[in-house]
Amino acid sequence: MKYSLCTISFRHQLISFTDIVQFAYENGFEGIELWGTHAQNLYMQERETTERELNFLKDKNLEITMISDYLDISLSADFEKTIEKSEQLVVLANWFNTNKIRTFAGQKGSKDFSEQERKEYVKRIRKICDVFAQNNMYVLLETHPNTLTDTLPSTIELLEEVNHPNLKINLDFLHIWESGADPIDSFHRLKPWTLHYHFKNISSADYLHVFEPNNVYAAAGSRIGMVPLFEGIVNYDEIIQEVRGTDLFASLEWFGHNSKEILKEEMKVLINRKLEVVSS
Repeated sequence: MKYSLCTISFRHQLISFTDIVQFAYENGFEGIELWGTHAQNLYMQERETTERELNFLKDKNLEITMISDYLDISLSADFEKTIEKSEQLVVLANWFNTNKIRTFAGQKGSKDFSEQERKEYVKRIRKICDVFAQNNMYVLLETHPNTLTDTLPSTIELLEEVNHPNLKINLDFLHIWESGADPIDSFHRLKPWTLHYHFKNISSADYLHVFEPNNVYAAAGSRIGMVPLFEGIVNYDEIIQEVRGTDLFASLEWFGHNSKEILKEEMKVLINRKLEVVSS
């Protein structure tokens, strides 16, 4: 298993992509997960500088692991625009040399869908997958509250309903735990579809609301309860023990303050634990 940082960790800081690339390299990360907004801006506004940084990444055996964006599949959305955005993401992914696009399966809980609504979402997800499949790319649905992948049963059902070889999963261990599922059991049951992991933690279930999008994206939003991986309620010792043999990236999805300091310390701990395993 390899680790990547998320550029979304720096969403409220004045920091360049050059600085992020250098920070990732210096602290043992092997990849960078690009927030879609950042990817678009780098491609449109800072192409020449970004090309140099992408060459640096390649020289140092680092990579852009995934572009994380949001494709609107709600029935009220203009789906033609969603397809257009998918095509734009293909261009971005090609330029950044990645084949994975993360999105969400809607914006409401699976229990709130009627049977017909769910069928329509399945059709839309399949059409999006077709766009990316033409370019040998994968659509990764994130396990996340208030989506069709908010529980393990609904996630597996959706994967089987869409039944597309280019539909995969970004397994967020905190959110699958939040659903009431066992993270280790979920890992094994979703393994055939999983192409990426998200690692983050919380001090108590009482604070899970801080990960709601409206709070996370607000510069003045609460960060109470956000803690490093091994200081929270989800047992990452067990999780890493299970997943470390896979050849996938795990992104450290830090949304709290002091991003550089926290991520630097996280990597020190993770690298030391990896060395302990090798030497034992």
